[in-house]
Amino acid sequence: MHLKSQIKAIIERSSYEPMSVSDFQDELGLSSAESFRDLIKVLNELEQEGKVKRTKQDRYQKQGPKPGLIRGTLSQNKKGFAFLRPDEEGIEDIFIPPTKINRAMDGDIVIVEIQKSRGDHRKGKVEGEVKSIETHAVKQVVGTYTEARHFGFVVPDDKRIMQDIFIPKGQDLGAVDGHKVLVQITQYSDGSNNPEGHISAILGHKNDPGVDILSIIYQHGIEIEFPVDVLKEAEAIPESIESTELEGRRDLRQDLTITIDGADAKDLDDAIAIKALSNGNMELTVSIADVSYYVTEGSALDREAYDRATSVYLVDRVIPMIPHRLSNGICSLNPNVDRLTMSCRMEIDAQGHVVKHEIFDSVIHSDARMTYAEVNEIITDHNPHTREKYKDITPMLDMAKRLSQQLTDMRRRRGEIDFDIKEAKVLVNEEGIPQEVVARERGEGERLIESFMLAANETIAEHFSKMDVPFIYRVHEQPKSERLRQFFDFITNFGIMIKGTGEDIHPSTLQSITQEIEGRPEDMVISTMMLRSMQQAHYDADNLGHFGLAADYYTHFTSPIRRYPDLIVHRLVRKYLIEKSMDGKAQHEWQEKLPQMAEHTSNRERRAIDAERDTDDLKKAEYMIQHLGDEFEGVVSSVANFGMFVELPNTIEGMVTIQNMSDDYYHFDERQMALIGERKAAVYRIGDVIKVKVIHVDIDERQIDFQIVGMPIDVHPRREKKSRGTTIQAKSKGQTFKKDKDTNKKRKQRKGKNARKREKSSNTKHKPFYKDKRVKKKGKKKKK
Repeated sequence: MHLKSQIKAIIERSSYEPMSVSDFQDELGLSSAESFRDLIKVLNELEQEGKVKRTKQDRYQKQGPKPGLIRGTLSQNKKGFAFLRPDEEGIEDIFIPPTKINRAMDGDIVIVEIQKSRGDHRKGKVEGEVKSIETHAVKQVVGTYTEARHFGFVVPDDKRIMQDIFIPKGQDLGAVDGHKVLVQITQYSDGSNNPEGHISAILGHKNDPGVDILSIIYQHGIEIEFPVDVLKEAEAIPESIESTELEGRRDLRQDLTITIDGADAKDLDDAIAIKALSNGNMELTVSIADVSYYVTEGSALDREAYDRATSVYLVDRVIPMIPHRLSNGICSLNPNVDRLTMSCRMEIDAQGHVVKHEIFDSVIHSDARMTYAEVNEIITDHNPHTREKYKDITPMLDMAKRLSQQLTDMRRRRGEIDFDIKEAKVLVNEEGIPQEVVARERGEGERLIESFMLAANETIAEHFSKMDVPFIYRVHEQPKSERLRQFFDFITNFGIMIKGTGEDIHPSTLQSITQEIEGRPEDMVISTMMLRSMQQAHYDADNLGHFGLAADYYTHFTSPIRRYPDLIVHRLVRKYLIEKSMDGKAQHEWQEKLPQMAEHTSNRERRAIDAERDTDDLKKAEYMIQHLGDEFEGVVSSVANFGMFVELPNTIEGMVTIQNMSDDYYHFDERQMALIGERKAAVYRIGDVIKVKVIHVDIDERQIDFQIVGMPIDVHPRREKKSRGTTIQAKSKGQTFKKDKDTNKKRKQRKGKNARKREKSSNTKHKPFYKDKRVKKKGKKKKK
């Protein structure tokens, strides 16, 4: 770690007390004269930046920002505005209007000056203005290249980046018009010029098969290929287990053990074994791939796995956290081979409570690799052919079904909120063209595995929480009181009254609401609004509990092949229980680094989710191009002052703009979350079933526009001037469609003009290479 980063990490500790130069030397283990000079230099820099202040006793005291200034991370919206996520806890997010972002980009660490909001649109909440940028987060950009005479520019795919990137002559790597490229930013905007960069990779032409998803992968900064040293380490690991590796492990190879997963899964993390005990209880053994045995702490494999932190599952590919040789090979619990595992064995009573448990390293021999479809045929459909095929396993699966129900009933009694959210699966052909979009079904087989993994995760978390040792948890905090109050106000429209203010609520209260509305017309609208009031689950070094599960203890133990936090848990299990090597010093070291690990893995998880969502949205838009002019029945999924979103049964969502609701003038009622007609008093709210027609699809924006069937179009839903890419518009009921082929040509001409203007006003350092006065000017801002 860089010296400055190390010092900042020390200063930013909550327990930090003013330290002298010698204190920093001791803490960092610095002894040479050169390191002393570097230390003094860094401390002086931090003093000038206002991070520390030197006291009369020559100690460095932590400094907060000046009054009225807040430090935090900028979160930019593609519509132009942004929010500051303050570093300091307890401060609400600060709204930043587009005119006050001052060239900052999404993810930048910035200093914002607080200002009072003007106008009613923020309801008196505080606004701010970016005064300075401390750290630039955007280092590289993916976009489409356009040539000019002596230079080029790249239009970013990420709509939150409002400026095009200027590419000087000789820095284009040979790219031509229409290439998707990866740009490294070399110079950030100073207010008069656009950001500048050089092309480091050409991904292919934007119309080539697979380039669309490749662009999304690079846009999110996800690495596809593994470094050479990582692959060498993976290659050095044997493909089978030696007998010496079984010493000290509990041998479970004679126990009937199976894996259950999706048909296309190749990285099999978990296996289960179930027995009925003589006292009426059941014994559940969850055995998880022992990845920590192969991915050792500090190795090249470990460093790369930490950096990735998670596997990324996209429409047409998986980008693994560890190389396929391990994830699909020696670590995967494939059938009919010995595999090293970490096991959690639980004795569970009839009420679904774990009354005893053991945690140990083991070796298993999976008897069968079963799919969810096969398990559902056995325990739900009772298909005689499938039951006969798996006659040796069927009795255990019948027991598994009973045990799963007991665990589910237990979680419901304690207040678990079960959001049965529909997920989509996009089916594409070899060229990546979407053929079908289907809703994933969660049958009893899926719920069974989910219940068993939850039980193991809770048991592991409770064990180490009660040991009071450094550990990593999966936490889900209580909803913020303001959001809960808004939700409680909303459901009064349906005659549901909740006592209390939302300051302190048990999940069973929200569970009771879901039970009360089950089967009622407003079921969807209330469930949707409740889900939106929740906070996001994340990893944490402190055990904060899991609100949605109504669990006091929870972690992630069951997927170390694809999640780094699970690998950390396995590593800690090994150190505490198996090696017994965690002395006071080691515990202190883990206590120091776990918060950073939790934050990093949480951020990487969000990155993966964003990439997965972007690829799904892209392919859904491509799929709906094939259905322009078609009519569908859908459900209103969201309502806002600009229109409403309608979700189709296959989870595809499109928008009905308020301009296209031309039979009346509609007002948005925020309290009822509804659009209400002024003259006819027609009401559209979340959960309403309506019939819509597909009238417009924008691939680059990943947006779909619907029209309510029977309602005439007054204006175009999203005019082409708002789009930077391919748009296709329905022309008539006969489905004659026209693609605007002139858009890119006109845009290029417009960009060339702007570029020539920019060249004229360029500073002197560019003059030798812009002698013909065809020089760069700030590129035209993209409209959203």
